Amino acid sequence: MTTTTAAAPPHLPDSRYALWRLLITLLIMTVGSSGMYVVSVVIPAVQADFGIDRAQASLPYTLLMIGFGVGGMLMGKVADRFGVMWPLLGGAVALGLGYVACGLAPNIVVFIAAQAVLVGLLGSSAAFAPLVADTSLWFVKRRGIAVAVCASGNYIAGAAWPPIAQHFVETVGWRQTYLGMGLFCGLAMAGLALLMHARPPALSMAAPAPVAGRPVPGMRPFGLSLGTAQGLLCVAGVACCVAMAMPQVHIVAYCTDLGFGAARGAQMLSLMLACGIASRLISGAICDRIGGLRTLLLGSGLQCVALLLFLPFDGLVPLFVVSAMFGLFQGGIVPSYAIIVREHFPPAEAGARVGTVLMCTLLGMALGGWMSGKVFDLTGSYHAAFLNGIAWNLLNMSIAATLLWRVSRGATGRAAALSS
Repeated sequence: MTTTTAAAPPHLPDSRYALWRLLITLLIMTVGSSGMYVVSVVIPAVQADFGIDRAQASLPYTLLMIGFGVGGMLMGKVADRFGVMWPLLGGAVALGLGYVACGLAPNIVVFIAAQAVLVGLLGSSAAFAPLVADTSLWFVKRRGIAVAVCASGNYIAGAAWPPIAQHFVETVGWRQTYLGMGLFCGLAMAGLALLMHARPPALSMAAPAPVAGRPVPGMRPFGLSLGTAQGLLCVAGVACCVAMAMPQVHIVAYCTDLGFGAARGAQMLSLMLACGIASRLISGAICDRIGGLRTLLLGSGLQCVALLLFLPFDGLVPLFVVSAMFGLFQGGIVPSYAIIVREHFPPAEAGARVGTVLMCTLLGMALGGWMSGKVFDLTGSYHAAFLNGIAWNLLNMSIAATLLWRVSRGATGRAAALSS
C-alpha cells in the first residue's frame, strides 16, 4: 500500500526567491509603465505637430489609460489561469510595436490608436495589475510593504522617464524618441519576463486559519455581496484617480502656460513621482500595521489637502514644494486597493479582482486627464480643474470611510458574539 502526499510548492512565501522575484517585478514595472508618463511629456510637441487643441492632445493619454485599465483586468485573468510570465511576454511585444507605431504615426488618429491598443491595452497593462496581484500572493508577513515595493516601479518609471524623454524630445524630436523606446523597452521587458515562470505558492497552499480582529478572505467583504463590494471599490478607484490625474497629467502643460517652460514641468513631474516612491514604501509599512482600508482613507485625505494647496500657489518654487507634497501624500493610495482585495476576497481570484479595481483607477486617471483638459479649454484656467478634482476626492473619502465603518461594526458584532 502506497501513500501519496501533496507536492510542496517549489518556492515558499516570504522566501529568498520571493524577494528575488520582487526585484525582477520592480524592474519590469519600471520599464513597462513608461508609456503612461512619456505621453504626458510629449503633449505640447504632439499638439504643435498635429495642430490640435489641448483637449485633443490629451486624448492619447486618456485612451491609453482606458486601454491600460481594461487590459489589466484581461491580463489579470490570463495570469490567474496560465501564470504571469505569458501576459508579460505578450505585453513586451505589444509595447515595443506600440512605441514604434507612435513614432511613425502620420496623424493624431493613428497616434491615438497606437497608444490605446498597443501601448495601453496589450502592452503596459501586463506590467501593472497582474504584477501587483502576483506580488500579493508571494508574501504573507510583509504583504503591504512588498506590494508597495512592486507598485513603486510605476513611480520609478514616472521619476525616470519624463526627464529622459524630455531630453531626447529636445535633441532628436518626439518621433525618434518613441522609436528608440520601442526597441529598448520591448527587448528589456521580454528578457525580464522569462524569469517569472514560477506560480505563486498561495494558490497551492492551504488557506490560513482565521486571525482574531482580521477579515477572512472569501467571506462577505464589508458585510456585502462580492459584487457589491467590488463595485464600491471600483467607484472609489475612479474617484481618487480623477483627482490624482489633474497634477500628474497636466503639470507640464500647466508650467508651460505659466511661462516656466516644459522642461521645468517635466522636472516637477519627476519630483512628484519620485516623492511618490517614498510615499508608497511608507504607506506599505503603515498598511502592514493598520490594514488596507485605513491606509486608503489616510492617503485620500492627504491627497485632498495637497490638491487644495495647488489653488493659492502658482510660483515656481511653491509649485515644486506642493508637487513634492502631492507625491508624498498620494503615492500609497493605489497599492492599498490590492491589499484590500487580498484581505477580503478569495486569493484564487486575486489577478482578476485586483485587475478590475486597478482598471477603474486607471479609468479614473483617463477621465481626469481628459476632463482637466476640457475644463481648461472651457475656462482658460486650471483652477476649476483643481476644484473638480477635489470634489471627486471627497467622493473617494466617503466610500472608504463607509467601508471602514462597516468592517469596524462587523468586528464589534463578532467580538460581542464570541463574548456572549
